[in-house]
Order: sequence, then C-alpha cells, then structure tokens
Amino acid sequence: MSNDKRRRRVLTIVSLALALGVFAYLAFGNIGENLVYYWSPSELVSAGDDARGASVRLAGLVEPGSVVQADDGLSLQFTVTDGEQSVPVRAQTVPPAMFREGIGVVLEGSLAADGHFDTNRLMVKHDNEYRAPDTEEHRNIEELVKTLQFET
Repeated sequence: MSNDKRRRRVLTIVSLALALGVFAYLAFGNIGENLVYYWSPSELVSAGDDARGASVRLAGLVEPGSVVQADDGLSLQFTVTDGEQSVPVRAQTVPPAMFREGIGVVLEGSLAADGHFDTNRLMVKHDNEYRAPDTEEHRNIEELVKTLQFET
C-alpha cells in the first residue's frame, strides 16, 4: 500500500471519529439545560415545587373574565386553564393583536414562588385557515385611512 493511500485512509478515519465526537457532544452534552418543556396547567400544578424556577412553555386557554391589563400597556394578568387546572399568569409584554379571552395561548417563562407563571413571551394559537370578513365587517379604503391619521 502506498503512502498516499495510507494517508487518505488515516485522514478519513480521523475525520469520521471527529465528526462522531462532535455529533455525540451536540446530542448528549448539556442538552438538558437548554431544553424548554411544554406543559399544560395540570402538569405544571402537579409538578409542584419541581416546576418552580424551571424554564417551561405553558399552553392552555385564557379563562373568560380573567384578563386585566395595566395602564402602561405592558403589564398583563390573566388565568390559563386546560379545563382541569388553572394557573395565574403575569405577562410583561405587549399582547398580540389576536389575544383575547377564550383563545389558546403558549407562554414561555417560569413558575414563581407565589404560584404565578411569569412570562415575557406570549404567543396565541390559531388555525391557519383564512376567512374573509363578513360584508358588515368590510370597510372601504377611506375608513381604513382615517384609522391611520393622527388627530390634532
């Protein structure tokens, strides 16, 4: 066997070993610290003290009558439920335009010591089906332009 073939074979083996090492590190090295778990309110409540301070994604429905928005427009309190358990939420973010009572939400944050779920990331869940507005909801272009103009 010539030196060039031997060198290529050694280089191939070293490259494969290096690639496997990088893959193993990415797959198993400290990945648990970077995971964000997706829980329902029932799972969060049943986890008890183990859930406190952990970074989780909480998913559920906004309970009707629970939304309280502060005057600053950035502080929002509401309750998320899955039909079995409810979790009070404090959000420090501007809610999405589609946010309302009864809608599905996904929150990323952690459970505080006082039992509130603190979040600064609020996402609404919706289907991808577009529905055109009804005729009574339809506005002409002049009405839409008026909403963009500042009053003096």
